[in-house]
Amino acid sequence: MSSHEALKGKRTLVTGSGTGIGREIALEFARQGSDVALHFAKDSGAESAAEEIRQLGRRATVIQANFENLDEVEALAAKAADFLGGIDCLVNNAGVTFNRPFLKIKREQFDFIFNVNFRAMFFLTQRVAEAMLKSGGGAVCNLTSVHGVSGAPEHALYASTKGAIIAFTRTLSVELAHRGVRVNAIAPGWVTVENYFKAVPGFTEEAAAEATHRMIPAARPGKPIDVAKLAAFLCSDDASYMIGQTVILDGGTTALMSLISDFRNESPNRFGRGYVPGA
Repeated sequence: MSSHEALKGKRTLVTGSGTGIGREIALEFARQGSDVALHFAKDSGAESAAEEIRQLGRRATVIQANFENLDEVEALAAKAADFLGGIDCLVNNAGVTFNRPFLKIKREQFDFIFNVNFRAMFFLTQRVAEAMLKSGGGAVCNLTSVHGVSGAPEHALYASTKGAIIAFTRTLSVELAHRGVRVNAIAPGWVTVENYFKAVPGFTEEAAAEATHRMIPAARPGKPIDVAKLAAFLCSDDASYMIGQTVILDGGTTALMSLISDFRNESPNRFGRGYVPGA
């Protein structure tokens, strides 16, 4: 089976699929043969993505759900399963990015971020996994972030939700794997999406290209398709022996030691001189 058919016959629910990474994941799953239910919270490009999927010859529907409301979260699982005739793959992509100094974070902000980024994912996965177990199995792919494994100022709250997703992924995987449901996660680094243009004053693609060329070993920002292709692999039968892993997809960002300022040129420093032969 070619990679373009790796998800042939699969039925997939992708959350937060109106823009950015989630939209590209929905499209890539369809390209690889899956029917797709696309979730969105607010007005977005989910419907246009669904139309693209239909043009590929796959079935698609769009379902709105507010992730602050668990009744709507559970209804999302039921509606997606009804349309698709079951769910083989769940991609938990929906989430909200947020930065504030730790001492300025308010209770309502804490509740909102945890409810949307983690609580909704937890209970949506519970409902979907319950159905997967009854139908013979499935695959779950959770989107976390490098913020869950590496520290950045003003991200204490956001990073806490992403760290929770990593722990959730690891622990849930060992509970469900022997029953036929695989759970893995992706931790993307810098992936340029629409939110950058809204949140960063004067942000441009050119500025991103220049900054990432200097800062990231891959010398470029990530693209939504990079994440989408990995998510498709993790949900395919080709990844049947991957259990509980969080794959860091960051162009080498976390692999680079922060103390090294210039990783492109040979260092003039010579540690080991005098006791390592040839140093």
